[in-house]
Amino acid sequence: MQRRQFLKTAGAGFGMLGLADVLGAANPLAVRAPHFPAKAKRVIYLFLNGGPSQVDTFDPKPMLTRYHGKPMPTANLKTERKTGNLMKSPFTFKPCGRSGIEVSEIFPKVGSLIDEFCVIRGMYTDRPNHEPSLLLLNSGDKLPGRPSMGSWLTYGLGSENQNLPGYVVLCPGLPVLGHQNWAANFLPAVYQGTYVPLGEKDPKQLISHIRNPNLSREKQRQELDLLERLNRHHLAQQGNDAQLEATIQAAEIAFRMQAEAPDAFDITREPEPVRARYGDGDFARGCLIARRLVERGVRMVQVYFGNFQPWDTHDDIELHRPLAEQSDGPIAALIQDLKASGLLEETIVLVGGEFGRTPAVEVGGLVKVQNGRDHNNHGFSYLVAGGGFRGGTTYGSTDDFGFAAVENKVHIHDLHATILHQLGLDHTRLTYRHSGRDYRLTDVAGNVVRPLLA
Repeated sequence: MQRRQFLKTAGAGFGMLGLADVLGAANPLAVRAPHFPAKAKRVIYLFLNGGPSQVDTFDPKPMLTRYHGKPMPTANLKTERKTGNLMKSPFTFKPCGRSGIEVSEIFPKVGSLIDEFCVIRGMYTDRPNHEPSLLLLNSGDKLPGRPSMGSWLTYGLGSENQNLPGYVVLCPGLPVLGHQNWAANFLPAVYQGTYVPLGEKDPKQLISHIRNPNLSREKQRQELDLLERLNRHHLAQQGNDAQLEATIQAAEIAFRMQAEAPDAFDITREPEPVRARYGDGDFARGCLIARRLVERGVRMVQVYFGNFQPWDTHDDIELHRPLAEQSDGPIAALIQDLKASGLLEETIVLVGGEFGRTPAVEVGGLVKVQNGRDHNNHGFSYLVAGGGFRGGTTYGSTDDFGFAAVENKVHIHDLHATILHQLGLDHTRLTYRHSGRDYRLTDVAGNVVRPLLA
């Protein structure tokens, strides 16, 4: 009989407990070296869920004004719902920064910092509806079941702070598909996003029950150590159990979070002038918390703009103005703070939604006011700052009316490949074997878009 088997059976198996730390899995969130030297260490993903309109924000189209109220003079691409004639933007654009990049009037503060951003105007995706587009942006596939980008990053690189989750998701409610957007799926569950609802303003309620009022940390540590040893004993007898392994890691992270989470999520510790620059709203709080988390070594923070899909302006594109008012200041404040601290150089900040919107007015039966735009997967814009991306530049373009990407097109797989590259990861090598094949974030596609990089 082998020594390990003897320890499993003798004395009801308790001899095995002494070897639990040796035989158990290594810390799955320990920092791991990238494939090659990295330009960036972390990601903040500001997700404007619902689909902001590129022709009303960062992709001005004078031809829309010229042809306002007229049919598209070229072939009309397929949209999800019925659309009518072309509709000009109700917002004016003006050149901003030293680069002179034109930005809509509804984003004045972002416009003042446009030299920090690379504006990708040639984005495109595969589907014109929310669910598959959200999945593709978050996990690289249109169908559920694939790990999210944040899960891939923590799987590949670990986390710099063992007292906080490696991947945090902030949202006042839930976007379309909810937790599927940050799931680890077939990756070990420890890599899934930790969801924190932003609806609570009181930092003590934001992460409730984080501290045990009845036991000291020493007593909790003793209980947790015993529980882990028993669980490891069970694993040693029964073999791999992903759910039990996830439970072990979750309990450990929850215990360690007591040390830093109350401080990290408490924005009242920030000076009042700083909080005023971000503003008072869910998205503003999310951006400020995101900054505080990356300062403490969290690998990826994703901030959703709001519950469900607030940027989904089918009825009236004028609703983009109040939405921009809620996001413009927080985005600008985040960029300013990261740059002032030097963290912007090694932090990638992504800003965008799951797709864009049509340049033509929507006239389908679902709309009450015919002044809105339908979903558009053929062409839209993304902003990327920091992390070695080339600021003060635009890349790619849509056609004269902003309908479809036509020059230097960037697919979601290309964007993912480029982000991984800046983090020192070869997207073709960051794989996980599941069901007999190797999977990766970029599926079987994607190219690093080197002109985006400084």
